[in-house]
Amino acid sequence: RKSAAGRPNLCLVDFVAPKGGVADWAGAFVVTAGLGAADLVKKYEEAGDDYRAILLKSVADRLAEAGAEWLHLKVRREWWGYAAGEALDNEGLIAEQYRGIRPAPGYPACPDHVAKKALFALLDAEAATGCALTTSCAIDPAASVAGWYFGHPEARYFGVGRIGPDQVADYAARAGLTLDEANDWLAANLD
Repeated sequence: RKSAAGRPNLCLVDFVAPKGGVADWAGAFVVTAGLGAADLVKKYEEAGDDYRAILLKSVADRLAEAGAEWLHLKVRREWWGYAAGEALDNEGLIAEQYRGIRPAPGYPACPDHVAKKALFALLDAEAATGCALTTSCAIDPAASVAGWYFGHPEARYFGVGRIGPDQVADYAARAGLTLDEANDWLAANLD
């Protein structure tokens, strides 16, 4: 299938080298800055201090994102080292002028939140971070981020287009979901 603009639709696997090809890596992460925040937010709300409650939620969310971005920087410059000399200023970072991406389940490149289950299992994330997944695959605490790192030189963010019934059926079989479950998780992207 091609996008409405006539370009090929992308998949995250497009940014992974074929087996037997060049050496390649994919990373996984779960980061939180929200442990204990919900109790403090509740305390502020009960005291009628909505400003502090909102501010605490905002700061915790930004710290979680900053943690994921810091880890991505470490991956690029040190651990995988493909961008050891990278020296971007804040504007360059905001413009995503670096190599690699850190997509997350539930976002446009991977709209299925259920992928967080495999990510959490791979990393033993609950034990390692104190985070847990809700039945709807939201991360608790909310000020948390989970996803993958891809360092492919052409990796970029994209949105999954409309998904046809044949693709849903194929995905359901590979993901171990019933067709109804796959349709529910992917409802916003169904053709």
